[in-house]
Amino acid sequence: MNVNTLWGRVVADELAAAGVEAAVLAPGSRSTPLTVALAEHGGIETFSHLDERSAAFFALGRAKRTGQPTPLVCTSGTAAANFHPAVVEADNARVPMVLLTADRPPELQDSGANQTVDQEKLYGDAVRQYRKLPEPEAADRKLRSLRTALSRALAAAAGTEPGPVHLDVPLRKPLEPNAGPDAAPEGVPADPVPESFLETNPLAVEGRDGPYVSVTRGRATLSKRDRNRVIEAVEAADSGLLVCGPSDRPAPAGDALVGLAAATGFPVLADPLSGHRFGAVADAAAVCGGYDGYLPAIEETPDVVVRFGASPTSKPLRHYLRETDARQFLVDPAGGWREATFTATDLVVADETRFASALAGALDRERGAYARRVLEAEADYWDLVEGDEPEEGAVVADAVSLAPDPATLFVSNSMPVRDLDRFGRPRAANLTALGNRGASGIDGITSTALGAGSAADDPLVLVTGDLAYFHDANGLLAVERFDLDATVVCINNDGGGIFHLLPIETHESFEEWFRTPHGLDFEPTADLYGLEFARTDDREGFRELYAESVESPGAQVIEVVTDGQRSHDDRRALEERVLDVV
Repeated sequence: MNVNTLWGRVVADELAAAGVEAAVLAPGSRSTPLTVALAEHGGIETFSHLDERSAAFFALGRAKRTGQPTPLVCTSGTAAANFHPAVVEADNARVPMVLLTADRPPELQDSGANQTVDQEKLYGDAVRQYRKLPEPEAADRKLRSLRTALSRALAAAAGTEPGPVHLDVPLRKPLEPNAGPDAAPEGVPADPVPESFLETNPLAVEGRDGPYVSVTRGRATLSKRDRNRVIEAVEAADSGLLVCGPSDRPAPAGDALVGLAAATGFPVLADPLSGHRFGAVADAAAVCGGYDGYLPAIEETPDVVVRFGASPTSKPLRHYLRETDARQFLVDPAGGWREATFTATDLVVADETRFASALAGALDRERGAYARRVLEAEADYWDLVEGDEPEEGAVVADAVSLAPDPATLFVSNSMPVRDLDRFGRPRAANLTALGNRGASGIDGITSTALGAGSAADDPLVLVTGDLAYFHDANGLLAVERFDLDATVVCINNDGGGIFHLLPIETHESFEEWFRTPHGLDFEPTADLYGLEFARTDDREGFRELYAESVESPGAQVIEVVTDGQRSHDDRRALEERVLDVV
């Protein structure tokens, strides 16, 4: 066994001991010791992804679904740079991620050596922690340092503010476990690790029973005085709202939110990606999902707002909160500021579930006139729009209402997530709705969805737009390689519809530089990646294809051809009707 093989085995062993169940490997030479060790470890499932950008988003998706990092491995050079878009998303969305980027040894840096780039702090401030690991050596202290670094990295990635951690791993030839001494560069010793070292240093070589370093995290709670300050504000208010923004880990937990809603009498405005619009909480609390369509018609405003999660997807909701004079409590365990209108009044650094439970135990309010007004508007909204959604909104509405129970639903950015916000009616089904709302890009959507699907037994539904589908076509390779089941709904309006919402729509440059029609036929992607393919432009046709797909094994792509301009006009017309009625 050479020293790199020992190093790789210790990495794999420590990751598994700390609870890692899967890793994503992007093939390359410099990362050979890590790749071989992880692939041969019996306790870690490995996914080999040819495209580093797709690999990183695939790992991101698994972490979104499980709440635990799926470590990523790549070779040196631009391979590591291709991880960067997913790192940015993980940073902003607070998704745990551990990156193990193989690197050239120090003597090759700044030398013009092939495939050698400066990987020092490659991802800048987007990571929770960066460390260049020591160079491999059969040394007791170094191996104990390696195990400690891995334990700390995993803890940092899944901490109070989860996110990416970058470990740069310099490796010197020979890299392969079967390489002899002649594979080493001139002047570099390549003697095998002595058997005596393996026997006399069991703690470094074998580790402990469990993680080498166990990390115990506390949870932020308010003092009695600070808690009473919030309780007094809620008690003194005539009206209020509970707002739940996007969160891959529902905050607060469902039971705590139900208790808080009951104790305050406040309606819950639940973003579709909050973890609270769907599931048992939708029946147990006054959960509202149509607010994006009717809030501009409600003249009344609340006196107090308690907010959880990231900034809501809905612009009407964000503007409604901006225009109120309400006292707004932002509850965040990491003390982050996630409110870009800068009108919130209080930042509460506390664990959301404990905070909600503490307030619920101290309050007992009846539902007031403002709450009844919001709930009446919610009921009127769904009576008005159900069955009359614009064609693109209808696809998303049907994807929600006809999804199996349970299921994982992943939605793309741009129009799909906005249509989910407006037309995704609250439902008691166990529907895990996910999206990449950290940086809100359209890159890596398919890969993130397939990564999420690989981590659960639930049926996977991806609703994406044509540009996002095109942008991450490489991600579809994962379907056949990993034998994944999925229903991929591609809404094709030939160029996207999000820019219709901007004033540039009326400018003469709009069609060429903003809407960018592509004219692509996506059916050949099914042949390329081993998928089934169907196309429709009819709502009933889609419903039939969708119902068949979610009950079928394998992966199917359902392309729904729409008219982007007509859908945009229909959204506007429906908005006017809603505001007139509500």
